Amino acid sequence: MTQYAQTPGATATHVICDLRSDTVTRPDAAMRAAMAAAEVGDDVYGEDATVNRLEAVLAEQADKEAALFLPTGTQSNFVAVLAHCGRGEEVILGRDYHVYKYEAGGASALGGVVMDPQPVAEDGGLHAADVASAVKADDSHHPISRLLSLENTHNGKAVPLARMDACIKAARGAGLSVHLDGARVFNAVTALRCDLAAIAGRVDTVSICLSKGLGAPVGSVLVGPMELIGRARRWRKMLGGGMRQAGVLAAAGLYALEHNVTRLAEDHARAEALAAALRALGAGKVEQNTNMVFFTPEDGDNAALGQALAKRGVVISAGGTGAIRMVLHKDVNEVGFAAVLSGIEAHYG
Repeated sequence: MTQYAQTPGATATHVICDLRSDTVTRPDAAMRAAMAAAEVGDDVYGEDATVNRLEAVLAEQADKEAALFLPTGTQSNFVAVLAHCGRGEEVILGRDYHVYKYEAGGASALGGVVMDPQPVAEDGGLHAADVASAVKADDSHHPISRLLSLENTHNGKAVPLARMDACIKAARGAGLSVHLDGARVFNAVTALRCDLAAIAGRVDTVSICLSKGLGAPVGSVLVGPMELIGRARRWRKMLGGGMRQAGVLAAAGLYALEHNVTRLAEDHARAEALAAALRALGAGKVEQNTNMVFFTPEDGDNAALGQALAKRGVVISAGGTGAIRMVLHKDVNEVGFAAVLSGIEAHYG
């Protein structure tokens, strides 16, 4: 059972709080108004002013030459890998990273790109020594090592910049390019107390998701060098990702960047409060990173907890065994959060 599974029989009839993921956020009235008022054109012709503005804003924030708006984070990572690598070339990345584990092997199945997964360190990064040793010799028996793909945040962990730097140094020393799956990079920015350019400037390309904690309904943006983004744009078209009047979606992303980045600290604070409440109950192992809490009940009563919370209108991913991931986000309000705390206390109290 994956982290995306919901507890069987635990569907809340009236949901007041959904902690399965920050992907469940919905556009609020102000974001919808911005979408309705968006200036649009044909993006395939490069004529959608709102898409162009979104791409320019994120390219500037990341201190990159160019950017590309895509429908999904999976497609953003996919076109980045294909823009960096040819068939039979290799990506070195984390064994538990999204590009390797949760994107259906698309880069390998459709792009002929080889992936060499490495163990993930405790802080969510990779070990520089593993990166260095994974690079293949110039030998016809091996794929050509071409790209290092990192992730920040990983399972909510804001990977320290020093950890990133050590891995990037090993990759650059071997002539590799570096991509960052920055689906929640603004959570990393918040936790590490830096700006986007401080992270993006370390790598060649970054995939930035707008539809998780930032609350937009759709979309990711890939930022990077002009020439590489040009290749990614061609791959987007080949993968069926060319869009027309996409400004109605880009407007939501622009609104999110303006209004929903600084408030991510609220999600982190609520996650800390939830973790503290769980620890006080002594009902199992608790780990908290940025906006995520991982709770492993001592008695393995995942399903029972999911069913108890569902009766209070709280939805969690409690199917199976192991850690339950609970994700805080902008749609968790005071009423919903109170229901989470009271439900957990009632179940374990």
